[in-house]
Amino acid sequence: MIKKILLGMTLLMSMVSCTEDYTDWGTPQSNPQEEAVSFGKGSVTPVDVINLADVKTEKVKVASIVAPTSSNASYTPTYKINIGGRAFDIDAEGNMAKADLVNYIVDKFGKRPTERDIDATLDAWVSNGATAVKMATSETFQVKAIPEAPVIEEGYYLVGDMFTTDDVDGWTKEVAKAFNHSDKDVYEDPVFTVSFETTKADQYWKIIPKKNIDADDLWAPGVVGPKVDGDDSMTGALTNGDAKAGKIAKAGKYKLTINMMDYSYTLEEVNYDPFIYFIGSTDGWKSNDQKLALVDDAKGVYTGYVYLADPNNAGFEFKFQRAPGNWDTAIGAGTFVSFAGAAIGVDNGNLGVNAGEGVYYMDVNLSEGTITATKVETMGMIGGFNEWAGDAPMTWNPEEYCFEATNVGVTADGWKFRVNGGWAVNLGGSLNNLTAGGDNLTVAGNTVKLYPTRKTKDNIYCTVE
Repeated sequence: MIKKILLGMTLLMSMVSCTEDYTDWGTPQSNPQEEAVSFGKGSVTPVDVINLADVKTEKVKVASIVAPTSSNASYTPTYKINIGGRAFDIDAEGNMAKADLVNYIVDKFGKRPTERDIDATLDAWVSNGATAVKMATSETFQVKAIPEAPVIEEGYYLVGDMFTTDDVDGWTKEVAKAFNHSDKDVYEDPVFTVSFETTKADQYWKIIPKKNIDADDLWAPGVVGPKVDGDDSMTGALTNGDAKAGKIAKAGKYKLTINMMDYSYTLEEVNYDPFIYFIGSTDGWKSNDQKLALVDDAKGVYTGYVYLADPNNAGFEFKFQRAPGNWDTAIGAGTFVSFAGAAIGVDNGNLGVNAGEGVYYMDVNLSEGTITATKVETMGMIGGFNEWAGDAPMTWNPEEYCFEATNVGVTADGWKFRVNGGWAVNLGGSLNNLTAGGDNLTVAGNTVKLYPTRKTKDNIYCTVE
């Protein structure tokens, strides 16, 4: 068996060493600007820049190949193209699978349709059916290609009848409402969202690209809208060529989502629930009894406090549920385009924090897609009892989910809770229903317990004894 393999290898190597010319296996590249590179005794000539949007076949020509030479007329080489440390099949005419080239470019550079210049080499292989030998590797040449992708602008604005008042034209730059978008490249995240309200039925709308806003020329080319004027569908296709105006059939609060990779839109009526429910690593994703309360039903703003821990070392991660136990409508990282304070999005779609275990004040704006997490480094009380000069500190009790303090001596002449020694986040009002920025509390006592997470009641409350 060893002798047969050695004989086969000897024959293959003798084929490689011959110097007679062999047949040209590909059509020579006719573009004079591209120079051929050597390929053994053959050559490789790159093609001009490939616009992948124009390639309608499963294969795309990336080079013209003149095969390395051999005296054995029966030998037929096979080829591989090496790009970025990966090898792909390529035929004798210099055609490779379009999908292979597209996937490589997208993985390496993203989807933005700009020219990508990619270093490549070709390998020629010959085989006797049992053993294959690489007979030649070409010099480096470049494959130049532009990914196939639609035009996606850096931003979009909504205009329409719903923004019109007695004094304002809703189809102008001054009232155009910006779509929200993440901080990612628009070709990596082509989804934009905007929330708005219309108080009248049959309101028309269009979408203006940011470049038109910046140029103060709203109706320049690039305006986006449905293909049919007056289309009142809640989902549909968009176009940026001869765009028509969509129509909202009835009054209400809406969220408009556009995906500019496939030029589609979705309109959904928005009704915000009274609470969203925190669930996460604090207790191994088993409980959803901490919650934030709706404080702005027009914008879907929720605020409140949550205790976030990681007893299982799985990460300080969480989500919100719109209804307890319902994962289908859960609020994760994908809901948001902006994270502030300690709030972050994590790779698996969960929300997270970057400041470790503790109690956090959360401000969640669902219409704008923003979330801010402020870690409660200190919770304190300030008032007449300490001449409004510095905070009496409280300690977190993780068993009772409360901040507590003893021997503080709060008095009836007024006091409040505040976070991190400042007034940006403070609580007042009544003992049974504490609210952000509420009135001074006027109850005297020495032992104070503050229950901020709405774990056992719908309100934030405290006890004073």
